[in-house]
Amino acid sequence: MVNFIMIAFCIVAGIIFRSTKLIPTDAHRGINTWILYLALPAVSFKYIPKIQWSTEMLFPAVSSVIVWAGAWIFMELYCRYKKYGQRSRSTLELASGYSNTSFIGFPLIIAYFGEQDLSIAIICDQMMFVLLSTAGIINALKGNRKETEGIKASTILRRLLTFPPFIGCSLALILSHFFDLSFAEPFFDKLAATVGPLALFSVGLQLKFKGWRQEISQISMTMLYKLMIAPALVLIAALAIGIKGNIARISVFEAAMPTLITSSIIAEQFRLNSRLINLIIGVSILVGFLSTAFWSGILNFMNI
Repeated sequence: MVNFIMIAFCIVAGIIFRSTKLIPTDAHRGINTWILYLALPAVSFKYIPKIQWSTEMLFPAVSSVIVWAGAWIFMELYCRYKKYGQRSRSTLELASGYSNTSFIGFPLIIAYFGEQDLSIAIICDQMMFVLLSTAGIINALKGNRKETEGIKASTILRRLLTFPPFIGCSLALILSHFFDLSFAEPFFDKLAATVGPLALFSVGLQLKFKGWRQEISQISMTMLYKLMIAPALVLIAALAIGIKGNIARISVFEAAMPTLITSSIIAEQFRLNSRLINLIIGVSILVGFLSTAFWSGILNFMNI
């Protein structure tokens, strides 16, 4: 219950601080810098060294790829039908392809399944960060008209290799094989703990529901994919491959999470439609509490 209260508190606090002008209008930029450069890399160093790898444990990583690939296909078809430009297409792909698998996903996993299986959720989360750090950045660059003009492969590579969460994930994967990083765990734990509250507060600072009626088509289509179609795709893949038990259940459950809050930060950084993404994030978080309960019921009914 405290996790649900924290989510609501941080978002509402951001809305109140913005509406009462208790904080500068561009304060979210400084908060986002902390999250990107310090907090998110700390998440990788906190969790990656603890993962016990096996063949079946690769499925949570594959499930994140399924969510991303499905979003790309779904939004490509939708945007072509609506005749949207590349900026809108990149914005919607960013909003639908990446799940909030950590600071909303982790508390819900603990609530529904218990902390003992959190390592499965961690694999989903880390793969989401890898995808966001690579495919997400490429997608954002494509949607940024100013960046796209004359863009070179070297520019994309530089963006990828200097993206802080990608660096943190890569270093955590490499260093954990050669060094015991447990001595620094308390430090990483403190830094990682700031991701949830600060990211939610940042979203609250930017969250505005004004004009949501004009964006209802984009919001509804994104949530249709993110909250319903994406977990269905992962469930079908699990049944086809023969993955069962908590690995399948948690992979499906993580696929049903709302839009990744970091998507808002990327949209802001690359001048995409951050207002639309923030609307999608806010609405998907609220609706996501109901849709995850629905998917929990489906998984129990199917006895996965």
